[in-house]
Amino acid sequence: MSMTELAGKHVVLGLTGGIACYKIAELTRLLVKAGATVQVVMTEAATQFITPVTMQALSGRPVYTSQWDARMPNNMPHIDLSREADAIVVAPASTDFIAKLAHGFADDLLSTLCIARDCPLLVVPAMNRQMWQNPATQRNARQLRADGVRVLGPDAGPQACGEVGDGRMLEPQAVYAAIVAFFAPKHLQGKRVVITAGPTFEPIDPVRGITNLSSGKMGFALARAAANSGADVTLIAGPTALDTPWGIAREDVQTAQQMHDAALAAAAHADVFIGVAAVADWRVAQVRTSKIKKTADGAPPTLEFVENPDILATIAALPDGPYCVGFAAESDDLDANASAKRLRKNVPLLIGNLGPATFGRDDNEVALYDAQGVTRLPRADKTALANTLIEQIARRLPGGLFS
Repeated sequence: MSMTELAGKHVVLGLTGGIACYKIAELTRLLVKAGATVQVVMTEAATQFITPVTMQALSGRPVYTSQWDARMPNNMPHIDLSREADAIVVAPASTDFIAKLAHGFADDLLSTLCIARDCPLLVVPAMNRQMWQNPATQRNARQLRADGVRVLGPDAGPQACGEVGDGRMLEPQAVYAAIVAFFAPKHLQGKRVVITAGPTFEPIDPVRGITNLSSGKMGFALARAAANSGADVTLIAGPTALDTPWGIAREDVQTAQQMHDAALAAAAHADVFIGVAAVADWRVAQVRTSKIKKTADGAPPTLEFVENPDILATIAALPDGPYCVGFAAESDDLDANASAKRLRKNVPLLIGNLGPATFGRDDNEVALYDAQGVTRLPRADKTALANTLIEQIARRLPGGLFS
């Protein structure tokens, strides 16, 4: 998460009555931390679940609950609050409130400002599974979508009532990610993007293997940025503990061969392939079925290696294949090694960095190598850098929005 990815955005955050109101404290914190200004508006029912004092403390702004709030000079908060907003987000959105919106009812401040808005509206449903599945609620949700309202969720899982099913509100991090994606420029709208990320693990025996220090953070950040830019993203991930970015299809693999097979299958239908993963060049020729033990004489075991398939070069050589972007994590002489690798792999764009200076870190410094030469980007956190890289890729993409 970047501290500035919502800088300059003004969000009206509406709360309606439901136990999921407790999640909105965290959502507010995330939005403010990302640079957004957040104006909270609460229905009377919402104040039964979380106090306006709490929301004021987290947002840093007065909270509005009444249509007749005299703090507005013209006594028209339903107009003034919506005119300042870049978007209105209603979370949680109750069954009752969704019905109001679908039928144009405006009997309190939040419903009135939603009807009077001149900005986008996003709603995040939260209710019991039977309430969500009720035909009336489904009709109302369809009507909202038809009216251009963005409906986020709901999720499925355990509910406060003790039941399990659809209707659970998305977690705050997922709602935050959806809001960021909503505001992001759609440089890759409609494109299919495949990204590999993380390390690979080549087993030696049942308990040992060969891997590297890649955390996967850069690849995951690029996957998130590509999805935010409107792409349909498939993320093929080596062993990593990172959470899957919102709205992305993820396939987990372990070895270089598994990553090769998964990437080749996905790339057949892709417009862009970005090979970020730190893939092992070699694997053990014969994986032992039992743990290798020390010998009495202390002699080390002899391991024979074979070369792994070259994922990037293979996909770059496909007839009518995707636009290919490679990554090079070098230990020294970055310009010479990265430029040579781009030519050797036959890819139009290669992004290089010094691996020891970035593995496991939340920031990175890279250079872009293409037929025109070298473009250096300043060190930045990986979220912000990923957004820049996706724009750079989109600018070079044949038939893209910038061509």
